[in-house]
Amino acid sequence: MFPRTSDTALQGVIVNTAGGVTGGDKLNLNATARAGTSLTLTTQAAERAYRAQPGQTGMIRNALSVEPRASLAWLPQETILFQDCNLDRTLTVDLNANSRLLLCETLVFGRAAMGEKLTKAHLNDRIDIRRAGHPLFLDTIRLQGDVAAHLAKPATAGGAGAIATLVYVAPDAQGRLAPLRAQLGPTAGASIIGDDLLILRALAPDSFALRQLLLPILSNLHGAPLPRPWMI
Repeated sequence: MFPRTSDTALQGVIVNTAGGVTGGDKLNLNATARAGTSLTLTTQAAERAYRAQPGQTGMIRNALSVEPRASLAWLPQETILFQDCNLDRTLTVDLNANSRLLLCETLVFGRAAMGEKLTKAHLNDRIDIRRAGHPLFLDTIRLQGDVAAHLAKPATAGGAGAIATLVYVAPDAQGRLAPLRAQLGPTAGASIIGDDLLILRALAPDSFALRQLLLPILSNLHGAPLPRPWMI
């Protein structure tokens, strides 16, 4: 869906995945920001990875392309993992030498308000960003079995119930680092890789606390009001 906004950039709301993913589902999305354009993509609600039958895997393949002088903001809402889920997801981004990208992916390990804990789940989540065909950012999160016990370890997540990965590729990335770090708490960190690649990773007890951290950061980096679903 393409809601009407006051912004000149095109905004797309992905609706087909918000009903939840389970074993055997296969979902694919391909999107391109054409040369000189600005595109923002989000989801209508949090994604949900539900219980899968033994031997079945839910698969999501998202492929994004950003042409010369174009800007893409990939801002889906949280992905919530449920007990016994089995999710294999890949996000690939193909950047041009002078294109811009703002990307944020958030994982929630059970709904804290419902007292949920993931003691049996499988996740393979990969982000692959390339520029002019060369690797720029490669990141994979693999979790299997008792996820809650694994995340409780001090060197892993210290008991966090939600994690966010943010990637910002733009010429002003260096100048964004210090103000961004000033907004972060003790369970988040940001770094610059190269001249124009900013990476942030944040942990929080639950999705609400993580969203409260992300909202001002994303609004600032996006340079425009966030998509309406983020405010509902």
